[in-house]
Amino acid sequence: SFANGGQVSPCHAEPWANPAVVPKVLKWLGREDAPLLFRWDRWDPALWAWGLRFLANCTSARAAVNTERTLRVALYSRLCLQQLRAETGIEYDHKTKGILHVYRDAGEFDHACAAAELMRRHGLERLAKTTADCVAIEPALGAVAHQLAGGIFTPDDESGDAHKFTTALAALAVAKGVEFRWNVPVLGLVRDRGRIAGLATAAGIVTGDAYVLAAGCDSPLLARPLGLRLPVVPAKGYSITVPVAGHAGAPSVSITDDEHKMVYSRLGDRLRAAGTAEMAGHDRSIPPKRIAMILDHARRLFPDGGDFSRAEPWAGLRPVTPDSVPLLGATPLANLWLNTGHGTLGWTMACGSGRIVAALVSGRRPEIDLGGLGLRR
Repeated sequence: SFANGGQVSPCHAEPWANPAVVPKVLKWLGREDAPLLFRWDRWDPALWAWGLRFLANCTSARAAVNTERTLRVALYSRLCLQQLRAETGIEYDHKTKGILHVYRDAGEFDHACAAAELMRRHGLERLAKTTADCVAIEPALGAVAHQLAGGIFTPDDESGDAHKFTTALAALAVAKGVEFRWNVPVLGLVRDRGRIAGLATAAGIVTGDAYVLAAGCDSPLLARPLGLRLPVVPAKGYSITVPVAGHAGAPSVSITDDEHKMVYSRLGDRLRAAGTAEMAGHDRSIPPKRIAMILDHARRLFPDGGDFSRAEPWAGLRPVTPDSVPLLGATPLANLWLNTGHGTLGWTMACGSGRIVAALVSGRRPEIDLGGLGLRR
């Protein structure tokens, strides 16, 4: 992701599909400023089918199961990232200061405390904090302290620049002998009975022993001709990046504003503000109204957080499953594996997912249980 929220955040393992989200979605219907916006006017059978599966997962029991599955991958992946950083010294404006969720509504804070307790039972340290605690953790919240009901702090989560990380990781891979073929459009996968025989590209057929489908929101488009139906749809998110030089009010700790579904990460001399989810197919346009909303939220939370007049807007598509759990592992085709559907936690789960699939392709046993992560679940 070129300009995502910059968080490595197992703390975001609670699935979108949960009992609390249904009344919120109904309240947000028709609102252009909704944190979760469905463009139902664009008839898309895949989105409607996805929506029905999403609703089926909005029970307490399903949400608990899906939280555990997502958290299992996210915690493993955070460990893999930390190991990679220790081994290589990779630099990407990272901070290991934790992530602080802030809440304005007491009821929402109570719900968050219950979700945090579930995650604690699965190994993620999450700590309920008073308003005073929140300001002590991140003094830049002082200007809005009177609005806050409390917060949840996850001390071991991290933040950084995902694009810088990926660029640096690619350079390390090249040094190890990896060959990247840039700007070569993929046209499809060539099937030969129960296997993949090659990858059709604009530059010809590429053959290999094993194939990993990790094409984000385009994964279903490549899988469908093979007879595979992947429950993945795009969810567009927006971000702005602003310079912070000369401004004393930018946060140092990564912040999640739960009410507005916004995240804030300090990336060196820049502040990244990102959020919202728009279910609008593969549309990558950047409507000024959506960016204005992001800017308004950022200015209100951090009035002196940066030079907002120089904000650089961006939008990207996240590959989202109805249960918020990624698709990892084998397919009915003998030499094709899946690594897709990570939603808003793409970078959070990246290192662990890569190691899992590498183990599978190599015929080794992954280091974590893959139960509930496959296509058939």
